[in-house]
Amino acid sequence: MHCYKHTNTCKGMDIISRVAAVLAVALLLVLPVDAQVTVTARLDSMQMFVGQQDGLELEVSMPASGKLQLPALKKGMEIIPGVEIVDMDAPDTVSMNEGKQLQVTQRYVITAWDSSFYYLPPMQVMVDSSVYESKALALRVYTLDVDTLNAEVFFPPRDIQDLPFSWEDWKQIAYSLLAILPLVALIVAMAVLIKKGKPIFRIIRRKKKIPAHQVAISEIERIKAQRTWAKEDSKEYYTLLTDALRTYIQERYAFSAMEMTSSEIIERLTQDGDQKSLDELREIFRTADLVKFAKWSTQINENDANLVAALQYVNETKIEEDPNVQPEPEVIKETDKQRQLQVVAMRVIILIAVIVIAFILGSMAWRLYDMFV
Repeated sequence: MHCYKHTNTCKGMDIISRVAAVLAVALLLVLPVDAQVTVTARLDSMQMFVGQQDGLELEVSMPASGKLQLPALKKGMEIIPGVEIVDMDAPDTVSMNEGKQLQVTQRYVITAWDSSFYYLPPMQVMVDSSVYESKALALRVYTLDVDTLNAEVFFPPRDIQDLPFSWEDWKQIAYSLLAILPLVALIVAMAVLIKKGKPIFRIIRRKKKIPAHQVAISEIERIKAQRTWAKEDSKEYYTLLTDALRTYIQERYAFSAMEMTSSEIIERLTQDGDQKSLDELREIFRTADLVKFAKWSTQINENDANLVAALQYVNETKIEEDPNVQPEPEVIKETDKQRQLQVVAMRVIILIAVIVIAFILGSMAWRLYDMFV
């Protein structure tokens, strides 16, 4: 353009050209936004039999800032006459391109009850204020073969068949019943113990019994070690000595020597005792009675002689026990506090057993419900 003479006109044309260029660039920036929206529809299978179900998926790719409106389709509606929606999932949204793009997927389950070739029109969605469409789809529905020659023959429904027995289905219930039995027995046993006032267990220990002659010899040796009694208190000396002999005789011959007089003891022992030993024992008891009741005074050598005679009597009449004999068990009785603690423990055990049984029965009931319902 030659604008040497019309300079103002050329400047005006230049301004218009620049404005047009800016508008073109702005238009190019706007157009890709619309181009970012894509709508895709696809079928899981393009053919099926009458009454079968097929999957229809609608996928929309759009900018994250856009507002999407899916087709107003609901369960039970028909996309076209003959093609029905039997179920639909909730829309699934996935973010892409660092959050700039969204992909929304909507799945439908469709079916058809007539054999035909169906044309599924494009599915429309709205992003912001613009409408976008997918491609059209085609669905072929086939009919089932029917025996037209025997159309009047009807087959009744089959009877309910009993499933064969399977140990895998019942073994858990059987094991649960076996686990309950010992728990029930434990509860019954604990209840009986509480009612009868018996403890869960008794502490039993085997205590070896010391032979009677050893006890007597030990006591006589102890008396001998404290010789001051023989000098200062003969009555106490002979009381201890005769008590040791009475205890030995009671254990050795099994009669109540502690409650008998000296003469009664000698008379009782005369039946099966050695006369020489009885003479020595009689002399000891006679001296002891004189000291205790007649305030008789004795000499030190006389006291020592009676002590030796007592030892000799025990050694002559003792019975050696069999070393192979097992010691008799001794039961240690529990105190009232221990008894109360055992009752509390038994009640706690019963409570725990009841809870476990209830849990097992609940599991069995749920298993049976799952098997038959």
